[in-house]
Amino acid sequence: MSRTTLDKLPSHQCVGLVAGWGRYPLVVAEALRSKNCRVYCLGVKGHADPALAKLCDDFHWIGLAKLGGAIRYFQKHGVTAATMAGKIHKVVLFRRFAWMHHLPDLTCIRTFYPHFVSARADRKDDTLLGAIAEAFAHGGVTLGPATDYAPELLVKHGQLSRRPLSTLQQKDIEFGWQMAKEMGRLDIGQSIVVKDRAVLAVEAIEGTDECIRRAGTLCTAGGFTVVKVAKPQQDMRFDVPTIGLGTLQTLHQAGGRVLAIEAGKTIIIDEPEVLEYANRHKLVVVSLDDQSQLQAPAA
Repeated sequence: MSRTTLDKLPSHQCVGLVAGWGRYPLVVAEALRSKNCRVYCLGVKGHADPALAKLCDDFHWIGLAKLGGAIRYFQKHGVTAATMAGKIHKVVLFRRFAWMHHLPDLTCIRTFYPHFVSARADRKDDTLLGAIAEAFAHGGVTLGPATDYAPELLVKHGQLSRRPLSTLQQKDIEFGWQMAKEMGRLDIGQSIVVKDRAVLAVEAIEGTDECIRRAGTLCTAGGFTVVKVAKPQQDMRFDVPTIGLGTLQTLHQAGGRVLAIEAGKTIIIDEPEVLEYANRHKLVVVSLDDQSQLQAPAA
């Protein structure tokens, strides 16, 4: 669904929202309401913010493994278009007796049997999320990108914070960018931490914040650079790179100095607060793409 399509939505349009962790689902719900959409929200237990109940026309908690229940909920409310927003902590799937704890329904078992039982398929993010999208499609619900509903959250190209890059920091970004892209191509993670063109940490299942914290323990001198990019094959329906105030706080507390993100493919939640924090703590935040350089010259 494009921005033009969204602008033409009738006031009675029903849109489903599957909400994970973080503020992003709240922002998407607010954007949908601003378009006079009726919002039917499923909050993933242990992840979603209860405040969503006040923003949506209907709100229902759903277990992480209740895929069939999620599809039936949307069918019940006449929802044929839905989106996913917010992080799902994938690490919970690797805890001891995880499937017994989450009690998957029949649709979930059928969908993920090749991934978690027979091991015929892998458990990469793209693979698992693609399987979810296919299951929803079989149930008559099309999943679309959340950024279609809040395109203003996608960061623009350029220098975002006031503090400019040094020449060495810019070289670290150039070094880390290609490595981060390769990690994304392999569907391992979105972020890489470097200093003096040496890799300190690579994000995997633990997420960006834990990756940054690990880099801080390994590089007690601080001053490192975090590069966070979209995958070369990024499906904008799922797992779009997202930063917020918490990301900057983690960077500062761990001793990092620079955050480089990808223009047009990264979401910034509460951008004014994020950049105010960056400026106050003399952090550098820049937004780049594969084809261009920073608009601001290096210091």
